[in-house]
Amino acid sequence: MFGTHDLALFALTVLIVNATPGVDMAFTLVATLKGGIRAGLAAAAGICTGCVVHTLAAAFGLAALMAASAAAFNVIKWAGAAYLLWLAVGMWRAGLAGTAPPTEGAAAPVGAGATFRRGFLTNALNPKVALFFLALLPQFIDAAAADKTAAFLFLGAWFIVQGFTFLALFVLLVAPLARWQPRPVVARTLNIAGGSLFALLAARLALVGCRTDTCQ
Repeated sequence: MFGTHDLALFALTVLIVNATPGVDMAFTLVATLKGGIRAGLAAAAGICTGCVVHTLAAAFGLAALMAASAAAFNVIKWAGAAYLLWLAVGMWRAGLAGTAPPTEGAAAPVGAGATFRRGFLTNALNPKVALFFLALLPQFIDAAAADKTAAFLFLGAWFIVQGFTFLALFVLLVAPLARWQPRPVVARTLNIAGGSLFALLAARLALVGCRTDTCQ
């Protein structure tokens, strides 16, 4: 279909990628625990919208530019790391203060629209996702495909639909925990621990190098 092959293997690969803990799963978990199913689904929708950006980038060559240019890669990398650190600081502030700040950080009780935007940014500003799409999708496109752009878009759409389905099921699985009302000291500890997780993810992203022949 659309010049692709081994779609069953592609689906299995996508499932493994979705089930591997990372920034997207961590953000979806935090959003669900803070705001319930609605917030969790908004986070998942934002993340998958970020994948639309990466699909278009892979299809039209922007991801290849990022792989070839250290400057382009580093701009996106540092922007993504800074954003994750901003989320971490907001959670730390909430934990140390004992209350959630009204407008800052991932721990704040924000609306679905704001959660969607944050989910989108955590994904769209992650150059690792762009390079992953560039590395993964061509493996399932026939060399003789008449329209490789259409094949990229088809596989990207598949990845997005399957990814959203996985995250939605994950939200429904962890949503009952959102009804648990922990003691204040436990809530503060969770905020600090969550902030530390996002800080760790920011550090990991900041330390990523562009490992290609032309981007060192």
